[in-house]
Amino acid sequence: ARPLTEADIELVLSSFRGRYALRDRALFLTGLRTGFRISELLSLRVGDVVRHGQITDWVSVQRRHMKKKTEGRTVPLHAQAKEAIALWIAEMEVSGATSTETYLFRSRKGKNRPISRKSAWAILDGRYRDNGLAGCLGTHAMRNSFAKRVHELLGRDLVKTQRALGHKNVGSTVSYLSFLQEEIDAAILA
Repeated sequence: ARPLTEADIELVLSSFRGRYALRDRALFLTGLRTGFRISELLSLRVGDVVRHGQITDWVSVQRRHMKKKTEGRTVPLHAQAKEAIALWIAEMEVSGATSTETYLFRSRKGKNRPISRKSAWAILDGRYRDNGLAGCLGTHAMRNSFAKRVHELLGRDLVKTQRALGHKNVGSTVSYLSFLQEEIDAAILA
């Protein structure tokens, strides 16, 4: 998946509609601002992001929900994601009781189940297509966009970017930075 540009992100953010718009917007912003994989995002429960009635400053995904299941990962929660989560939780509370065990990105199917990875892909793919966004896009575009943004903000420091993504091997991080190929191609053609 390619990273989204800032213009792409603005288009997607302005296009969430319907009954689950707040949930889907919160999913998108949380993925975009934490760099969690889709399965990690879908594992989040209300108790992971709310403490004492407030949205937390940090969010953790437990080890069992991580890709290699060797350790969990905790990241600061960006203000934009916090706001989107707060709006979604407020709507959840109006439509029915929520507990700390309620899945944050709850499906309408079943009592307390998260949306599926396939549903998450369909939600985001719909937003991308409706906005005319081209290229290989899906749920992983959020993580790739996170990688690109963090890499730039950290002065293109590969080791710090590796830590932000939670990679054990810097080679994994390099594969996320494939967008730099455009710069390499441009330099060669200059």
